Amino acid sequence: MSAISSTPDPTTGQPAEPTIVLVHGAWADSSSWALVIKRLRASGYPVHAIANPLQGLVSDTAYLSSYLPTIVRPVVPVGHSYGGALITNVDASAFDIRSLVYVAGFIPIKGETVGQLAAQSSPPLPLVSVDVPGGAEVAIDPLGFREAFAGDIDDETAAELAIVQRPANVKAVSEAVVNEAFRAAPSWVLITRQDRAISHDLQQFMAGRTDAHITELDASHAVMISHPDVVADVITRAASSRP
Repeated sequence: MSAISSTPDPTTGQPAEPTIVLVHGAWADSSSWALVIKRLRASGYPVHAIANPLQGLVSDTAYLSSYLPTIVRPVVPVGHSYGGALITNVDASAFDIRSLVYVAGFIPIKGETVGQLAAQSSPPLPLVSVDVPGGAEVAIDPLGFREAFAGDIDDETAAELAIVQRPANVKAVSEAVVNEAFRAAPSWVLITRQDRAISHDLQQFMAGRTDAHITELDASHAVMISHPDVVADVITRAASSRP
């Protein structure tokens, strides 16, 4: 692939701003970032929202890692939910990562799986499973989607999100993390207090194992839809930081 360029600084010839790379999690897709993208672009940031395959931590990390070199660097990976595990699992030494942002995201340490962490969150999600050629995929039962994922979003929007949700292969939660990118780059964490998908306590526990800049907000797991201004603000603070 050819590199995706952003507007260069006329003095240095380098991109004027880092490129924001948005990584969605399970039961969502790239369109879930739409309101945040609008705000980031208005602030002058080049933005890319990748289509996370949701087929397993190993293969999904490889996909993200193959995508990053096509972007004029530096980059700011932003992970929501399971996307947080992916940005953690990339080899930070291989890329020019300005900073990392976790939006209600999983932050595993080496050897942990998303499933092990998710088991510490309560109540359990109302999941339904379907056998597919690549194993099994799980989705949130549409009847329980709003309560579990989007409690601060209106009923109609939440119902539509439940319909278009993308299921995730069980390998996404059963394969262990091998890298800890947050050790190599400054991190920002947005914790959602009203989250029913990743409990507030679990988010605090994971963030407490990092040196991240932490923001807490009364919001559901779908915070990028219900509070796009706050999400965009956290991202821009991370992107404007300097080592």
